[in-house]
Amino acid sequence: MDYIVQLILSFFATAGIAVIFNVPRRTLIYCGFVGVVGWMIYFILTEHGMDVVNASFFSSFIIAIVSHLYARRFKMPMIIFIVGGIIPLVPGGMAYNAMRNVVEDDYVQGLQYGLKAFLITGAIVIGLVFAEVLIQLIFRSVRTGKARFQKVYKK
Repeated sequence: MDYIVQLILSFFATAGIAVIFNVPRRTLIYCGFVGVVGWMIYFILTEHGMDVVNASFFSSFIIAIVSHLYARRFKMPMIIFIVGGIIPLVPGGMAYNAMRNVVEDDYVQGLQYGLKAFLITGAIVIGLVFAEVLIQLIFRSVRTGKARFQKVYKK
């Protein structure tokens, strides 16, 4: 039951963010789906004992791959699909707790929250970059493979 609630809430949260960012109407459902995929991967991995930093990396990696595929399918920029999908992963509450603890003179706890928020943010960025590099390598190899195929059979 908890998975269904997470699925529904993540869809509406991601689609709501997509509406705020004025994405085209025909892509709203797909933006919501990207958010659902990313959040459910994150949620399942953290439920099964994985650290939130690693779970953020894997979920942002999958979000970037799905967003890239949708961007090619709809011939739109990839950022349309990524932004909505990444928003649920951003550690905004943790950054808030870090600043609150610093203001309350609890520097050790504030540093712990701040470092964790920094690590999660870095994991999200690294996941996006790794996915982009992987997709570029795959498409480049497919393009060069087609070129070689056409050269061989053109003779």
